[in-house]
Amino acid sequence: MNRDKRREIFERLRDATPAPTTELQYQSPFELLIAVILSAQATDRSVNKATGPLFAVADTPGAILELGEDGLRSHIRTIGLFNSKARNVIATCEALVSQHGGEIPRDRKALEALPGVGRKTANVVLNTAFGEPTMAVDTHIYRVANRTGLAPGKNVREVEDRLVRWTPKAFLRDAHHWLILHGRYTCLARKPRCGACPIFDLCEFRDRHRYAETEPD
Repeated sequence: MNRDKRREIFERLRDATPAPTTELQYQSPFELLIAVILSAQATDRSVNKATGPLFAVADTPGAILELGEDGLRSHIRTIGLFNSKARNVIATCEALVSQHGGEIPRDRKALEALPGVGRKTANVVLNTAFGEPTMAVDTHIYRVANRTGLAPGKNVREVEDRLVRWTPKAFLRDAHHWLILHGRYTCLARKPRCGACPIFDLCEFRDRHRYAETEPD
């Protein structure tokens, strides 16, 4: 895929969603960090249902620690893997208080040192909370990048590096949100909605014409 085609893809995605953002609900970098930790192998909707009541009573590392692991677990038990996530969130809050004065570090290495925080979570926080031009590659972005030919790669890191390198700078800050939304609602895993795709003619997916003839169940 050449540079002009990539630019056109992002121009169309931008036109469709001029101000994209995460679907996780948050009011501060801390709330975003906790929501992203909780979102692993869970839907944003299920996380939002749990974090709404949670953040109403505990929206700082210190307040979460006051709840304790049992108290936190009672708020997030509707989310998958809530036991391990509760342990990670408590450990993260302890580290934030003891090492960062209760603030979220604007530094990848420091973020990735927090319990339960990997590269993807750090990228989400750096991009969404702090406006850094990072690329948080999840399953949706990995699929879209490979299927469309936008930035094919054999693993998540390879896709991330190619997207960061090949995405025009004007689009890089919002690119991962556009790609997530595209993968979540149009370029679906089992039955992509090629007939409703705004980048259909630019896509290099060889089966796109077949899927354009039918809509998913």
